[in-house]
Amino acid sequence: MKGVFKLFLPLVMVSNLAHAELLDLNSALQNAYNSCVGIDEALGEMKKLAGINTAVTAVGTGLGVGATVTGFVKASKDKKIAALEKELQRIKEIESTKTDFSVPNKAEVLSASDSYFNANKDEKRAEEYQTEIQKLTKQSKNLGNWRTGLLAGNTVTNIAGAIIAGKNNGSDVQVLIDECRASISELNNSILQAKMNGQDVNEAQGIKSACMSWDTVDVSKINIRAKGAQISSIVGAGLGAAGTITSGIANSDKIRDDDSDSGKAKEKNLNTTANVLSVGATAASASALIFNATQISAIKKAAEAAQQCEKALRG
Repeated sequence: MKGVFKLFLPLVMVSNLAHAELLDLNSALQNAYNSCVGIDEALGEMKKLAGINTAVTAVGTGLGVGATVTGFVKASKDKKIAALEKELQRIKEIESTKTDFSVPNKAEVLSASDSYFNANKDEKRAEEYQTEIQKLTKQSKNLGNWRTGLLAGNTVTNIAGAIIAGKNNGSDVQVLIDECRASISELNNSILQAKMNGQDVNEAQGIKSACMSWDTVDVSKINIRAKGAQISSIVGAGLGAAGTITSGIANSDKIRDDDSDSGKAKEKNLNTTANVLSVGATAASASALIFNATQISAIKKAAEAAQQCEKALRG
């Protein structure tokens, strides 16, 4: 029974090949050339875009880091201002008690208190505190403006990154690669037929072997990383935009000039929110940067397969 199977197996193969629409070897080689040559150029364009996006997201990450650091430095200044204002208020309250009470020996008490205040130079310290508060307030205002500007820059780069990543998803290249693979499969069938016809297939087999390197390439990694970069950039743009608006409001004169307890609490909360959003936008930009950098690596691997295949086809 096994002998009968061995006898009929070649006949079955010949029959299957005969019934399939096989291209002659030259036509199969031409088809492979038309389908496979040009993929390296398309991948080169993708690599260029990924490189541009890597640079864009690197700038955005830098701006985000700058905004975050600036925000925390501003918070430190604001904390010092709050402490000085509290101390200044204490001095003013002590000063106000000098004439705001009635006792039998008021003159003696006031004289004693004047001696105490002069000895401790409270008035001088109050002036120093006021000067320091004014200096820190100016610094805080500038830092707030810088944070807002840096966050705005981070937002712009994230928007640009999302647009570039959306265009660089590799779906068109995937179609080209699938067509190339199909043509190499057809070439393999034509080689088998040509062998049976006694034709020289050495060159064709070399081309087939070179182009089989596509089987080791996972093009989906390019698309996945492009999608990751796009999503990260979109998230970063949203957080950056929200942070820019929040930072601008927190640093506005209307908010800063409200010295009531509720006004100060509102300003503090807005600044804290702006800093949190800045951290989030920076993290998203950094994620997009990583996705873009790793996409370049995946594109390079695909390009190696394309170059190997095209070199064999061009002879």
